[in-house]
Amino acid sequence: MIPLPLEVLPEPEASHAGQVLIELGIILLVLAGLGRLAARIGIPSIPLYLLAGVLMGDGGLVPISAGEDFLEVGAEIGVVLLLLLLGLEYSPQDLRNGLKSNWVAGLVDGLANGIPGFAVGLMLGWSPTASLLLAGVTYISSSGIIARLLDEFDRVANRETPVLLSILVMEDLVMAVFLPITGVLLVGATLAQGALAAAIALGLVFTAFVVSLRFSDRISRLVHSRSRELLLLTVLGLTFLVAGLADAVQVSAAVGAFLLGLTLSGQVADDVRGLLPPLRDVFGGLFFVFFGLTIDPRDLIPVLLPALGLALVTAVTKIGTGVFAARRNGIGPKGQWRTGLSLIPRGEFSIVIAGLGVTAGAESQLGPVAAAYVLILAIVGSLAMRFADRIPSPFKGTAVRAQTGTRRVVSPREPV
Repeated sequence: MIPLPLEVLPEPEASHAGQVLIELGIILLVLAGLGRLAARIGIPSIPLYLLAGVLMGDGGLVPISAGEDFLEVGAEIGVVLLLLLLGLEYSPQDLRNGLKSNWVAGLVDGLANGIPGFAVGLMLGWSPTASLLLAGVTYISSSGIIARLLDEFDRVANRETPVLLSILVMEDLVMAVFLPITGVLLVGATLAQGALAAAIALGLVFTAFVVSLRFSDRISRLVHSRSRELLLLTVLGLTFLVAGLADAVQVSAAVGAFLLGLTLSGQVADDVRGLLPPLRDVFGGLFFVFFGLTIDPRDLIPVLLPALGLALVTAVTKIGTGVFAARRNGIGPKGQWRTGLSLIPRGEFSIVIAGLGVTAGAESQLGPVAAAYVLILAIVGSLAMRFADRIPSPFKGTAVRAQTGTRRVVSPREPV
């Protein structure tokens, strides 16, 4: 009998799931290394995660392709968890007091930091909608970076911190209205549809605010459980449900999560703040990586100068905003300086806004400009917060006593 020739068997190919797991493992290990590096040099990990995404996308050093679908879902979960925990940081009383005492500073903040972004967008030849998105990118400071660094640098108990947090609260509330309006504009809706979206957003924000003030304790008691497993399942289930419903009515899923965070208080908020940060940090890292994947590093070079100029201008306007707000609240010159420097970092919300425009195809340069801008100010702002007391302050004037409206001269040795 003549033996049949042996057929050359094809080499087994890795399944798609296997490729996804390999790429995800590589990404998580890269993030772990970058997180250690960021901790060692004293800056937040966000800009390094964003840079890693840029280097792993199209045109990067290590292209990632198989796991993009998973990363997209993980990125959405990441931003939802980021905003949920941000909402948990604020009590209804914080919101009420902050809005009441600092609404003027909030208005100055919006005008001083939004107008430069809008103007630069128009100067670059962008559409009004794309320019409006850039205004949002330059307007909002990074609550995530700032809150983390305040805790890390032991500045939570400083006199100026409540003023700083009240400005951040107002910015986040503005985003609750800004995001759905821009979402409607991006799909080419009519003025009436835009007005309807604004009305829905304002209604949701007002409803969440009322519920937070009147029913927060009751809702928190219903949600609370002594079992960490049950508490986590309940809170995550509510978060994803509310975020999904918000997205269905053209309000950002992230804003829905933020508003839910406002309604939880007391022991529930304390317990969730202890359970969720590791999960938030993992998925939040995937969010910044995924945004970076959408940016071709070759596209950053042409927009580097506009991004750098915009970063310089809006760093100065943020410092001015912080100084103005702190002075109105009777904070001394050193505290005014720290407040201004602390508002410089940009991060998660700036990327969320730019991501909306990139997804909708509003402007091809929006993503690269936003990425370069956030990279610059996340690093510079973090270093400014770290060395705030060593950076000479140009403000040596007076502080306004907010309660009486009188002015007093602050001694250089007086606690501020």
